[in-house]
Amino acid sequence: MAKRDYYEVLGVPKNASEQDIKKAYRSMAKKYHPDRNKDNPEAEAKFKEVQEANEVLSDPQKKAAYDQYGHAAFENGGAGAGGFGGQGFGGFSSGAGGFDFEDLGDIFGSFFGGRGRSQGPRVHQGDDLRYNLTLTLEEVAFGTEKELKYKRNGQCKTCHGSGAEPGHSMKTCDKCNGSGHVRVQQRTLFGMTSGIQECDKCHGTGKIPEKECHTCHGTGLERETFTKKVRFPSGLQTGQRLVVRECGDAGANGGVFGDLRVHITVAKHDIFERISEYDIRCEVPLKMTTAILGGEVEVPTLNGKKKIIIPEGTQNGKTFRLRNEGIKYARSENRGDEIVEIKVETPTNLTDKQKEILREFDDSLDNKKNYKKAHSFKDKIKRFFSKFENWEFW
Repeated sequence: MAKRDYYEVLGVPKNASEQDIKKAYRSMAKKYHPDRNKDNPEAEAKFKEVQEANEVLSDPQKKAAYDQYGHAAFENGGAGAGGFGGQGFGGFSSGAGGFDFEDLGDIFGSFFGGRGRSQGPRVHQGDDLRYNLTLTLEEVAFGTEKELKYKRNGQCKTCHGSGAEPGHSMKTCDKCNGSGHVRVQQRTLFGMTSGIQECDKCHGTGKIPEKECHTCHGTGLERETFTKKVRFPSGLQTGQRLVVRECGDAGANGGVFGDLRVHITVAKHDIFERISEYDIRCEVPLKMTTAILGGEVEVPTLNGKKKIIIPEGTQNGKTFRLRNEGIKYARSENRGDEIVEIKVETPTNLTDKQKEILREFDDSLDNKKNYKKAHSFKDKIKRFFSKFENWEFW
């Protein structure tokens, strides 16, 4: 497959300035960086293509050669971007029976700490950070905006992340000549092998400061307290994670920012229990007399108090469904429901007179009429044990 034009890869015209090429490269590298597209092989391929294009177009000599000869300038051992010439490979030349050193990328990468092929100057991505956030049920029910405050590695305010002392610029690394990688040789089971690894002087960026920044000592990083306002939608649950892009640590030497990963915990509520994604439950104690006689009682909701009618003879465990009094849906104005469960409370610490009144009241009741469930259960018990009356046991 024919290689794409390097200018086309970066989306810049052939008369683009060095600054335009650098800006385009950072934008494309950020877009297709493998750390941000872990399950997208196509993005990884594009990232490599962008790296290769930048390696050529950011170097004046390579750019001039490319402008004159195109991709042919770097083929067949030409002095180009990531090209493996026939020399220095201990017999593993690209022309040896079609056996290319790049085919051993997985094997030799383990020896040299990297991949088998040149990746061009590296764009450092900062680390992702974790933020543990506890939300109340009310905040989860309606959504909320929180101001997150945390420590991170930000860009140095003195050098604005470049690593160079103000008044001094970045220069091409004299160890890797701006490629971000160096060729190394090592004795292995296969004999002497040659491979590519990240330059330890520029850390893969291809650039080093003429003079290191006195604040960050050339890293481009400075510890800072960072504040970010984040809107959290309704319906979140314990264990969910939200990613806030580019709010993690800054990448070294002007690299891209990592992400902030917010881990959610929903605090236990004193009144309500969450029973599904959007429904809640509330246990409401009810006086025995109200359960018997019926009445009107106030129950709590997330929006305030609400009155419900208790029918005569309400039993313990009876539930009432309050529509649209639960948690708001994440993508609509609809809400879940609140389930009110009645817990009939039996009075305690009665006086002798109160007990006597209750005995008289109980004597006045008809078990068959007033205690239907108890009477029915008693009949079932009788029928069950009647089966054993004529049994003989040895």
